[in-house]
Amino acid sequence: MRGKITVVEYDPSWPTTFATLKSRALAALGAIAVSIEHVGSTSVPGLAAKPIIDIDVIVPSTTDVANVIKRLETIGYQHQGNLGIDGREAFHSPPNLPEHHLYVCVQGAVALANHLAVRDYLRRNATAARAYSALKMRLAQSFPTDIDRYVDGKTDFLLGVLRECGFTDDALSGISDANRIDPSPHPVR
Repeated sequence: MRGKITVVEYDPSWPTTFATLKSRALAALGAIAVSIEHVGSTSVPGLAAKPIIDIDVIVPSTTDVANVIKRLETIGYQHQGNLGIDGREAFHSPPNLPEHHLYVCVQGAVALANHLAVRDYLRRNATAARAYSALKMRLAQSFPTDIDRYVDGKTDFLLGVLRECGFTDDALSGISDANRIDPSPHPVR
């Protein structure tokens, strides 16, 4: 059984928590990481979120991924594979650290572009951030133990953001498919 979905008001300590986790990862990865980015809802000041830090480690190419996996394993991360998202490798975080999701993303991958575009759009658009906060709160109340319905419920909003950011129909279709319980009844417009 999966845990309860909890969405809370923005916590100003989230950037500091990210910085601590980033420093730890950077010490293991060194120059192999192009960048380590705070993404997801905890990266947007004022945005309500599940209190889980999302981190994208950006690498130059797919040839770097195996080396990054080995280096992250030395500090306790367990590779989980791409979990169905091309260009993004997921990791189970070590115990005794703040709750977080760590992903290794290849520079130029749609998954990375998606994370950065949504983050940057919501940082620039307070009205959209407030609407997204309210949506996330409603979904967490409506589906407190159903992460699939929670994610599916956010998808139209996020696709709208990505459409405004210039994502192609093909990219939007792939993102929609990855986030829908049943992607067939939700065509990308």
